[in-house]
Formats: sequence, C-alpha cells, structure tokens
Amino acid sequence: MTQILDDGTGSPRDFLGYGPNPPDPKWPGGARLALSFVLNYEEGGENTVLNGDAGSEAYLHEVPGGAPTLGARNRGVESQFDYGARAGVWRILRLFAARGLKLTVYGVGRALELNPTAARAFAEQGHEVASHAYRWIDYHGMPEAEERADIARCVETIERLTGRRPVGWYTGRMSPNTRRLVAEHGGFLYDSDAYDDDLPHYVQVADKPHLVMPYTLDNNDMKFAVPPGFGDPDGFERHLRDACDMLRAEGGRMMSVGLHCRLVGRPGRAAALARFLDHVVACGDVWVARREDIARHWWATHPPG
Repeated sequence: MTQILDDGTGSPRDFLGYGPNPPDPKWPGGARLALSFVLNYEEGGENTVLNGDAGSEAYLHEVPGGAPTLGARNRGVESQFDYGARAGVWRILRLFAARGLKLTVYGVGRALELNPTAARAFAEQGHEVASHAYRWIDYHGMPEAEERADIARCVETIERLTGRRPVGWYTGRMSPNTRRLVAEHGGFLYDSDAYDDDLPHYVQVADKPHLVMPYTLDNNDMKFAVPPGFGDPDGFERHLRDACDMLRAEGGRMMSVGLHCRLVGRPGRAAALARFLDHVVACGDVWVARREDIARHWWATHPPG
C-alpha cells in the first residue's frame, strides 16, 4: 500500500517523495529493474500550415535552433518528420521484434490518422498505444474547453485505429489543466506528465488517487536535437547503459527510455539502440514492460492507502 502524503509545508510541489526508503516494487520474477521503452509517434502532428498552424515546426529535428517558417510550408522540416513515418518507425519495430521486446507508443492522434498502417502495426505487434495528445504542440495556453475536446478526440482516434482504448496519457507540453482533464475524462490507468522519480507514485486529483508514471528527458534520443545533448551515438548508448546498470545496482527502480522515429530511427543511431537492447537482454534481471503493465502491477501490488 502506498500512501499519498502531505509533507505539511503547504507547497504545491512534493520535495520529499518516498524519501530515503522507497518501497520494494516487487517486480515480477524478482527483477531488479522495470524498464519501459517509449516510442513517440508524432510525425504529421507537428506544427505545419497543413494542420492550420501559423508556421513550421521548430522543435526536435536535425537543425535545432532555427526559426519557424511563417505562413508557408517548410518542406525540408516536413521531410525530416516524414522519414520517421516512412522508414524510422519500421526500423525500430524490427529491432524490438527481433528480440521479443514490447514498448509503449506515445501516439499523437493526428499522426496516427495520417499513417493508419503504423497504428495497426503497433496493435498487431502487441505494443501499447498510449495517448500523446491529438496534436504535437504546446498546450499550455489552450482554452480548457478546446483541450478537453482534444483529449476526447485523441482517445476516439486511437480506439478507432487500433481497436483498443488507450489507458495511458502523456502530453509533454501540458497545460495547467491537463492532469485534471485527463482524470475527468476517465478510463486511464496513469499519466506520465512528470519527471520527478524513479518509481510510480500517486497524487490526488479531484479527491481521488491518480497514478503518475514518471517519464524521462535524459534517457531520451531528443538530446540528439537539443543542446547540450548527445554528440554521437556512442554517447547515447553509454548514457543508457550507465543508467540501467546504476538502477540495477540500487535495485527496485523503474527506468524509462524515450525514442523518436525520426531521430533514433536513423541508421547510425539505431545501431546504438540495438547494442543497448542486446545489453538489456543479456542482463537477465531486467523486466522490459509496457507502461500499462507496470501501472497494472503498481495498482495491484501497491494500492493507494
């Protein structure tokens, strides 16, 4: 049983968490680490005038730091995103299939609509498709009613394309209302709009316990596209191996790895990912699981008290 604690400081932020004595997660099979791979499927859901936006996408592509093209398409940027949908996603899925590993897809609704073949493949191969909002944009200033409608639209889109309703949520660039709106919509086991721990934890949302499955921005190929970041694939692989081995040594932890089709789907980076996957398989004490599976385990083994 996991308590939702009030540290008595009156701060809206929790600086204590589990403190010096985190609970034993009791991972299946006595695993020392639960490892969640997340594939962000965003291609086509980004900023572009084709989606009615003011300009092109300026975030997480091969030329970081540039200004968006306003009022017109930037075909160079679009084609970088297209690579993820046309080639990168299939390379990544092949790497996981070859090793019998499952992942969680953070699926942007609009992106999945534009490539239903990929959406079907995720489902057919047994991967979890979680909601990554209907659009891959910043929701911070969006009116509450509009964001509520986007949440419903994304859920409907994923269920229609994959045959299964999503049970996980991650916006990334969330608004002050996102977590509450997700909880109000209902039907979710967890959200991952947090980066604050190495274990799942509960928070109170509308007077009910709500499970947070923290995500990561350091074990993440996005750092190939933001400064300071990974300068080469070897640095990416080394960082993932060190994180994995440190958490295994500590025992009783969860690790997330964030992937993007257009980034790690490129051959040179995919080779580094393949080496890390082989390292994980060779460890023998790592439970590679979908986030849905980790969340179900947490609700059953550590229910809120």
